[in-house]
Amino acid sequence: MSPALQLHLRSQRLTTDAAGHTVWEVEERPAAWPAGETALLLCDVWDDHWSRGAVERLEAMIPRMSAVVEAARELGVLIVHAPSDTMTFYEGHPARVRALETPRVPLPEEIAHADPPLPVDAADHGSDTGETTTHRPWTRQHPGITIDPARDVISDQGEEVYSVLQANGRRRLLIMGVHTNMCILHRTFAIKQMVRWGVDVALLRDLTDAMYNPASSPYVSHEEGTRLVVGYIEKFWCPTALSADVLSSRATTG
Repeated sequence: MSPALQLHLRSQRLTTDAAGHTVWEVEERPAAWPAGETALLLCDVWDDHWSRGAVERLEAMIPRMSAVVEAARELGVLIVHAPSDTMTFYEGHPARVRALETPRVPLPEEIAHADPPLPVDAADHGSDTGETTTHRPWTRQHPGITIDPARDVISDQGEEVYSVLQANGRRRLLIMGVHTNMCILHRTFAIKQMVRWGVDVALLRDLTDAMYNPASSPYVSHEEGTRLVVGYIEKFWCPTALSADVLSSRATTG
């Protein structure tokens, strides 16, 4: 039998409590995602960023991200590396060629989906370390994440990623990376678009971050800002899980 990822998928739904008050209720349900039907996408895990705070928080996550990638790959999960704006760096790389050579499939009709406003204001670009001018210092994916030339895929285009998923029978997609209120939600290969295309998506909530400055609304800590965006995703877009679910699935199988 093919191994499976034993996930604890967390979502939130609007309901009423015993007193009749409207509340958000957290729900967690176990789910077994067959590894052979699952892909893991790394969203914009770049080698650099214009915000020092963003760099520091990503650097802290890299060892855990690497461990999750290795564990998922060993289980048979397809690894999709999606470092936007860096495809020239990977020209000729077997994992990039694999994406380019995958036959394109017709895109499905998009599913209508409500899209409420985000709970944090990032009009100032969301850096909590003083930078206000954006630029693109990234050139590649972070070197702390290994790309397997024999099995992995590199792409930063939603149509390519969707075609790769379909060609490889991957009906489910785990996502990790940065940033929740920006790329994680809005890239053509990320949560909103994949949900609209009918892909079963979940976010690894402990391996992500937000671009949020506590000087902006709702005037909370950076960590709380990230938590609010994760909660928004759980309420309106897709469930979340923990990296420990992937690592423990590998340990159990091994």
